[in-house]
Amino acid sequence: MTQYPSRYPLTNKNARPSSKSIMVSGTPRIIAIANQKGGVGKTTTAVNLATAMCAVGKRVLLIDLDAQGNASTGLGIKRSSITKSTYDVLFGDIDVRDTAMKTKVPGLSVVPSSVHLAGAEIELVSMNQREYRLREALRQPLPYDYILIDCPPSLSLLTLNALVASDSILVPLQCEFYALEGLSHLTKTIERVKRHYNPGLEIHGVVLTMFDKRNNLSGMVASDVRKHFGDKVYDTVIPRNVRVSEAPSFGLPAIVYDMACPGAQAYIHLAGEVLKRERGILRGDNAQSGVA
Repeated sequence: MTQYPSRYPLTNKNARPSSKSIMVSGTPRIIAIANQKGGVGKTTTAVNLATAMCAVGKRVLLIDLDAQGNASTGLGIKRSSITKSTYDVLFGDIDVRDTAMKTKVPGLSVVPSSVHLAGAEIELVSMNQREYRLREALRQPLPYDYILIDCPPSLSLLTLNALVASDSILVPLQCEFYALEGLSHLTKTIERVKRHYNPGLEIHGVVLTMFDKRNNLSGMVASDVRKHFGDKVYDTVIPRNVRVSEAPSFGLPAIVYDMACPGAQAYIHLAGEVLKRERGILRGDNAQSGVA
C-alpha cells in the first residue's frame, strides 16, 4: 500500500469519528454530486471532498456511478482489480457492502464503476421501479457516516437513480458563460424529482469550480450565481490548479498528492463548510444548513 507523506493528516491513527458523526439509525447521509454538464470538476470534487471528510474522522463511501470510472481510478483502483461494480448493485442485486473496495485513504471506500454501466440506460428503461434501484440498494444500515455519489455528466436514468436515493445534492459549477443556463435546467429537474420521486431532496449547495482570478468572466459568473442562489452557494471557491489536475494520473486525491497546493486547501475548506451545513441540517437549523 502506498505510504503517505508525513505531512498528510490521515496518517493519524488516533483520528476517530466523533460521537455526533455516528447516525443513530445507522443510516448514512447520502449526497449526490451532480451536474448534467461535463468538465465542471464533478469527479474531482467527489474524490477530494470524500478524502477531506475522512481526514476529520468521517467514514465515507464513494459510489462511482459514471461509466468512465474516473472517480475509481482517481482513488487508485485498477480496472483489472474490479470484480463487482455499481452495475452489479443496480442489476445484480448484490449487496453494496460486497462491492465496496477500500482505498489508500483511511476511512474511504469506493463502489467502483465498470464499462458495463455504459449500457445501463438501455437496460433500465424496461425495468420495473427503474428509478428506485439505487435507493433500494442503499436502504439498509451501512457502516458509513456519509455516502457521496459521483453522477454521470447527463440527466440520465443513472443520475435520476442517484437523486432519488439522496438526501441532498451538491452542484459543482464551472465559472464560465453557460454555467447559469445549465444550472437552471438542473434545478428544474430537481424540482421534478422532488415532486414525483423524492420529496425530501434538497440542494445542499453550489460550489464554484475552476475559478481564475485573472479572468474577469470568472468573477462575473461567481457574482451572478451568488445573486441568484444566495446562501446556497458555498463561500469556498475552487481555483484552477495544475496540481489538482495532475493528481488523478497518480491514482491519488489532490489532498494526498499535494496537500499544500491551493486546490487541495480549497477542498479542505469546502469539506468544513459541507460538514457545518450538515450539523445545521441535523439540528433542523435552516439558516445554518443552507437548506430552503
